Amino acid sequence: MTATDQPDDASLLSRASAGDAAAFGQLVDRHKDALVGYLTRLVGCPEGAEDLAQESFLRLYEHRDRYVEQGRLGGYLYTIATNLVRSRERQKKRRRFLRSVFLSSNGHGHDAPQQASLLVGELQTALGQAVASLPVHYRVPLVLHEIEGWSYKEISAFSRCREGTVKSRIHRGRQMLKEKLGPYWRGDSAA
Repeated sequence: MTATDQPDDASLLSRASAGDAAAFGQLVDRHKDALVGYLTRLVGCPEGAEDLAQESFLRLYEHRDRYVEQGRLGGYLYTIATNLVRSRERQKKRRRFLRSVFLSSNGHGHDAPQQASLLVGELQTALGQAVASLPVHYRVPLVLHEIEGWSYKEISAFSRCREGTVKSRIHRGRQMLKEKLGPYWRGDSAA
């Protein structure tokens, strides 16, 4: 079977809706690597990205009847994944806030010093963390453009905002990364 003989995403999803588990498996196989790569860049953690990708596919399957065919199931899947990232970040912020309130009120706060175990890969780790720390509305277009290779037009359609807004967010995201990673470029020992 050649690549042109492969069923498209819409027909696979339709077959999955009719109970064909193998068709949904084909969809997962088709999109999982790109989705995990995208999520890894968003969250900075491969294990967390795999969990989010699994959750994204589960949501796609649970809500498969909501999908309206427009020839871009991948974009729909990225939307699900991006929304999951946003939800997890809101949950983390609430937990951090509650933890700080409760720990500071009973005097049992803890700040474990962070030590670098290896110099090799330190910049890559710092870059991943810096990207993961960007606000989602800057991080998503930056990762999609710089790493996934999406055009401004594609990102604009995906995020449902103007192309100028996408360009502005990518530019601002780059500026924020430069600020966060400045010590590494200057060779500051504090970094």
